[in-house]
Amino acid sequence: MRFSHTISLSIFCLLVTISTVRSVPPQPPVRCDQTGCTVSSAYGTWPDRKTCKAANITYPTTEEELRKAVAYASERNLKVKTVTKFSHTIPKLACPSGSDAMLISTSKYNSVIEIEPDRLTVTADSGVSLRELIDKVEAAGFSIGTSPYWEGVSIGGLISTGSHGSSWSGRGGSVHDHVVGISLVVPANSSERYAKVIRLEEGRDDKLLNAVKVSLGVLGVISKVKLSIEKAFKRSITYNFTSDVALEEIFMEHGKRFEFGDITWYPSRKTAVYRYDVRSPVNVSGNGVNDFIGFQSNPILISKGVRALEKSLEASKSESGKCTTADTTLAYKKLTGNGLKNNGLLFTGYPVIGNQGKIQTSGSCLYSSSFRIDVSCSWDPRYNGLFFYETTAIFPLPRFRDFILDVKKLRDMKPERLCGIDIYNGILIRFIKGSKAYLGQGEDSVVIDFNYYRADDALTPRLNQDVMEEMEQMAFLKHGAKPHWGKNRKVGFFGVKQKYGPNFDKFLEVKNKLDPKMMFSSEWSDEILFGREGLKYDGCALEGNCVCSEDRHCSPSKGYFCRQGLVYTQARVCRFSSAKVSMA
Repeated sequence: MRFSHTISLSIFCLLVTISTVRSVPPQPPVRCDQTGCTVSSAYGTWPDRKTCKAANITYPTTEEELRKAVAYASERNLKVKTVTKFSHTIPKLACPSGSDAMLISTSKYNSVIEIEPDRLTVTADSGVSLRELIDKVEAAGFSIGTSPYWEGVSIGGLISTGSHGSSWSGRGGSVHDHVVGISLVVPANSSERYAKVIRLEEGRDDKLLNAVKVSLGVLGVISKVKLSIEKAFKRSITYNFTSDVALEEIFMEHGKRFEFGDITWYPSRKTAVYRYDVRSPVNVSGNGVNDFIGFQSNPILISKGVRALEKSLEASKSESGKCTTADTTLAYKKLTGNGLKNNGLLFTGYPVIGNQGKIQTSGSCLYSSSFRIDVSCSWDPRYNGLFFYETTAIFPLPRFRDFILDVKKLRDMKPERLCGIDIYNGILIRFIKGSKAYLGQGEDSVVIDFNYYRADDALTPRLNQDVMEEMEQMAFLKHGAKPHWGKNRKVGFFGVKQKYGPNFDKFLEVKNKLDPKMMFSSEWSDEILFGREGLKYDGCALEGNCVCSEDRHCSPSKGYFCRQGLVYTQARVCRFSSAKVSMA
């Protein structure tokens, strides 16, 4: 995948001066012993909090080794899932079914990056990291037009789940819409040695390519990805921290005017941060770097302290404490340009101008160095740092204005209730163009991301969780938003196939053709793809595994009962109340 992680520890970094650091890179997502292999996400905990197991794993380094791995599984009727070096997909798409299941890792399949200057394309092995790909393309005098904001993803993984940046221009902000070719390894019959490589090109194999571009890993194993590239360019960025008045009227013009523009909305603080982001010629001076605060390395002790503070605020139900934290965080972001650095060192003022490859994505906490103070990505599960949910919704453009107005109505009832979102990164608003991919966005769209606290225990309610749940249900139920495939809690996917109409059936047609034995499907990928809602149980709404319909789906023993929404009254949310009365 992808990032998807819009976290900020900025308030606490003000308190620590780090002259030399020893960054601890993330752990691999698969660990094996004599009993088999355990698969985890980068966050250490799957949405259902259950362990994912597989019998074994193989690490192909060439396309033929990749084909042989698929053939081995095909001949023996084994279930298979592809895993990457990074594993930033939040839903359990990488988990296979069955005790004899096999994993194929692309982490060592990353040696080939071929640029064709005359055709303006680059072809890469699926395990190549986004940063490696960008640097190679930039070194040759070209740029990749878009990318997700987080660079800790492989090229095969990021297109599989629909990762994106922000743009309505050209081919748009979704990376899969810049794909012009894919090689895919699929099962085959014995006469074809049980597996084969199919090579798809734009304009020739569009029916298959439109399915494979965003495939969730259920069609086969992506071997190579061919992307369109452009002549090298720079970007110029200025952040405008201002009021959120008329945001619902301004957002569309902002998306049209600025090629890479986005908006970060802090609803409790009534603040919108407009990103004025346009391309510049390569001969314009400036060596700026985007080192986004949330993706920088943080001292491990500070990450632990942040988590301890947030747990304390949750336990004491301190809205004022969360709002103070949100205020200070926002002030620090404004002071530091949210991680932008002029000439790659410090933020000294706007605009920040730099090469596309240094501006479009970031993730400095991924890389190790050998110095003194231990630091890591702030969510690294080994150190009990940040632990959060992420909701990401893709709105048809005509529906987004009303969503903003609904959130403002919810906010205006009591702004303090949304401070828990603004501690992280508020609501990030991005723009993506309509796509031909069957599981992509079918029309010009607006995407929102927001992160919020997740408890250590599945049955522990969260402060003001009803507000986040109402926003979640507003997005997916009232305003018809699609879920981002690589993010979201389970409730975001309920009924998802109906939102894709005929394209969903086209995807299934290709799926049945390429993987008729469903080798690459699992109960978890089916759960997401088909939006299945399982049986409800005590506490199921606390983790977003159901929408509550009875008090027991919340936590009545801790004062959380199933209630209707405050603005979207059809919503059903878990709200704290001292009055132990069931919902009417």
